[in-house]
Amino acid sequence: QPYTPEALSIKDLDEAALFTAVGEANAALARYDGLFIVMVNPAVMLSPLTSKEAALSSKIEGTQATVEEVFEHEAAGNDEEKHRDIQGILNDRRALMLAKESVEDRLIRLGLIREMHHILLESVCGQDAEPGQFRNEQNWIGTAGCTI
Repeated sequence: QPYTPEALSIKDLDEAALFTAVGEANAALARYDGLFIVMVNPAVMLSPLTSKEAALSSKIEGTQATVEEVFEHEAAGNDEEKHRDIQGILNDRRALMLAKESVEDRLIRLGLIREMHHILLESVCGQDAEPGQFRNEQNWIGTAGCTI
């Protein structure tokens, strides 16, 4: 039985502060977007950012490699000790770039989600766990041996 959260009750929302923060975020995004308009190859600036995002996202899954180790791997070759962790980060980055390219000309569809999942599991732990397929059992977090 999936968990259904109760409605969130936001009672003490400071709307003025929220609108100020949203305005500042929009201004920052506009400045960021302006940088890409004048750049010949925006991917040069995006590559380190996507690598950093991929490394941080992969850390949730227990990945131990750093973004610096990913750069070293790409420049010099293999680090056998952290190969799977680095591969996981590279997969995360590839899936992110696929999503970015895909949403430019089509809607997010289930096929895209499955394709991204398949990329994420290539040559890493979980590669035998039906990559590109939706889970058909409840996922949960707990200590070893405990039940849902």
